[in-house]
Amino acid sequence: MRILQIIPSISLVYGGPSQMVKGLSGALAKQGVDVTILTTNSNGDVGQPPLDVPLETPIQQDGYTVIYFPCSPFRRYKFSLDLLRWLGKNAANYDIAHIHALFSPVSTAAARVARSHSLPYILRPLGTLDPADLRKKRYLKQIYAKLWEKENIAKAAAIHFTSPQEAKISHRFGAETQDMIVPLGVSLPHPFPAIGTAREHWQIPPQKPLIVFLSRIEPKKGLNLLFPALEALIEQGIDFHFALAGANPQDPDYEKQIREIIAQSPLHQRTTITGFIGGADKVGLLQDADLFVLPSYYENFGIAVAEAMAAGTAVVISDQVHIWPNVKAGDAGWVTTCDVEALTNTLKSALQDPEQWQIKGQNAQTYTQNHYSWDAIATQTCQEYQKILARKNTANVAQ
Repeated sequence: MRILQIIPSISLVYGGPSQMVKGLSGALAKQGVDVTILTTNSNGDVGQPPLDVPLETPIQQDGYTVIYFPCSPFRRYKFSLDLLRWLGKNAANYDIAHIHALFSPVSTAAARVARSHSLPYILRPLGTLDPADLRKKRYLKQIYAKLWEKENIAKAAAIHFTSPQEAKISHRFGAETQDMIVPLGVSLPHPFPAIGTAREHWQIPPQKPLIVFLSRIEPKKGLNLLFPALEALIEQGIDFHFALAGANPQDPDYEKQIREIIAQSPLHQRTTITGFIGGADKVGLLQDADLFVLPSYYENFGIAVAEAMAAGTAVVISDQVHIWPNVKAGDAGWVTTCDVEALTNTLKSALQDPEQWQIKGQNAQTYTQNHYSWDAIATQTCQEYQKILARKNTANVAQ
């Protein structure tokens, strides 16, 4: 099979959903799939310079090919006419286009180009069909969907959801769809850093229970629930240390606001703010954590949760993080509602039972090894690609 992965950007600035494409492509390549990623050199929307990469030149890495295109004429929206021209000229050489992102002009246009060249395409919405997400810029999205995205959704070979819950709640604008449910994979650097490395690096007391939040710093992540819950634990005399890891180059004002809230809070004396971390630093912090917490208002999967589980850390998440049924099934942590009191009680219960957080952490690691390895995800994805090609062949014979 020859597969195109099309995504507006794979810069670290845009977080896990973008990085996932590289993990998937490498795993597919190991199974003999010819994969090419089409993307832009976009590296942020608030003044960051573009990625320093060769443009319109195939780059080989990890068994697959990446081609970067310049953002033009609308850099702010990660749009690229050159990418679309390349797709139009080369669509016939590929079997399927796997398009990542909705309500993004280059992805929207890529679906239309693929359709005009009879190239089956899959759309991965990245949570943008969640009713909560659709409320942001609601009227603009309604117009956008009516003009372009509804038809793209209706005529897609499949819509790629990363959990049954995401598929269940997603709004399709009245379109009938063929759903493809395949979770995301997790790939952490090995060998893991020595236990205690992260605590020593950030001078976190070794004897204190460590709660870690590691994700993009944005309103949907539920920090307005987490901070009052942690403050309530302090008032109740429960000991812990808190690490806030992550950043948001797209909204530095919100990130600054969060830092100021912590500075003026009782949390200040027991909080470490790391900023964005990756690689061994990230793995080390997740591994040294006793609990990972993510009380998001909505999350189509929750890749950071899966990474924490892979590091052997028990998780505390909201029931709006759509990986929650798997956390329950694997007895890998605790699930709570998006409510300060419920989150406080759940964290209190977890912190007071070290034996349970160790057991659930071991369960979490086992579950990710069995369900979220990239090899397993690539196998599922290949099966879905084969189904799409079989349906296309059947339709061609019928004609």
